[in-house]
Amino acid sequence: MTWTWWPAPAKLNLFLHVVGRRADGFHDLQTLFQLIDLRDTIGLEPRADGDIERVEGLAAVPPEADLAVRAARLLKAHAASPLGAGIAVRKRIPAGGGLGGGSSDAATVLLVLNRLWELHLGIDELAALGARLGSDVPVFLHGSSAWAEGRGDLLEPVELPERWYLVIHPGVAVRTAEIFQAPELTRNSALITIRAFFQAGSRNDCEPIVRRRYPEVDAALKWLGARAEARMTGTGACVFAGFDSAEDAERIAAQVPDAWWRCVARGLNRSPLHAALAWGQPGPAMG
Repeated sequence: MTWTWWPAPAKLNLFLHVVGRRADGFHDLQTLFQLIDLRDTIGLEPRADGDIERVEGLAAVPPEADLAVRAARLLKAHAASPLGAGIAVRKRIPAGGGLGGGSSDAATVLLVLNRLWELHLGIDELAALGARLGSDVPVFLHGSSAWAEGRGDLLEPVELPERWYLVIHPGVAVRTAEIFQAPELTRNSALITIRAFFQAGSRNDCEPIVRRRYPEVDAALKWLGARAEARMTGTGACVFAGFDSAEDAERIAAQVPDAWWRCVARGLNRSPLHAALAWGQPGPAMG
């Protein structure tokens, strides 16, 4: 048995509409997921003893709460596999930022262990498992930028024009559950079409609530909005703007206040994890 290392890319929500509340307590949404090349790296080592052990990860996140560990345990139980795995989670995607880092980590674990354990589960079965861990997990399992409805799990792949994104994290973590439970959240946005979005754009229904409750996010949106078309991804806290070139994005990135985390990332139509699996070649470990 040996360690292999795999990418777990981030995502942006180019818009987010809340169109209704579901009987199961979740919400019906419309959104457009844009994958970006900001990524975590997941190390996996199959084990014959059946144990699932996280050997590296964020100290602030206990192993039993880590979506990567929960994904491995869920897959093992579902498939009744006798095998185990060592798991290392090397983070670059900010936690609590609306970039889907934990969900992407979980999707990488599900897809790679499905292969390493030789389970041969189909993508739809894996996506159904992933949805039990989080609404964003299925898009990372399917591995392409996508128009999404339902809980975010009804996906239609979309080819998006190549763009570069400046992403800013203003240093505060936003709890998704808090925002979706907020009494002032708009839950009756009208359905739109893909064509309507590309013609007229749209908004993030969660943004007004987050701006009122988290002044750090409001400040970041005001700062970026003075220089580009600024948006918030998911329920925050990250904000972003799209550019036609890396140079334009880097020029604004150089002006971001030092107190805020920032990165410039390229938009992707296909997940680097799916490319690595297709080639049969994991990526190099990060130092």
